[in-house]
Amino acid sequence: MSSLKTEVLLREFQYNGVRIPDPGPELTVDQVRDLLTPAYPEIATASVIGPEDTGSALRYTFSRAIGTKG
Repeated sequence: MSSLKTEVLLREFQYNGVRIPDPGPELTVDQVRDLLTPAYPEIATASVIGPEDTGSALRYTFSRAIGTKG
């Protein structure tokens, strides 16, 4: 009989090349976005890519929406 090993991966967030540690594992990704918006206003309308397994963490990347005004 084989045994399974479970491991909890931490979350990390990335925006514009900046790695942002998880501000609270109990928060949803949308709640993290709301929390980070004052420091990074552009992520308010950014899309979220992920989670991507990096081996040591689950990475969520905020990708800024590209578009034109008018």
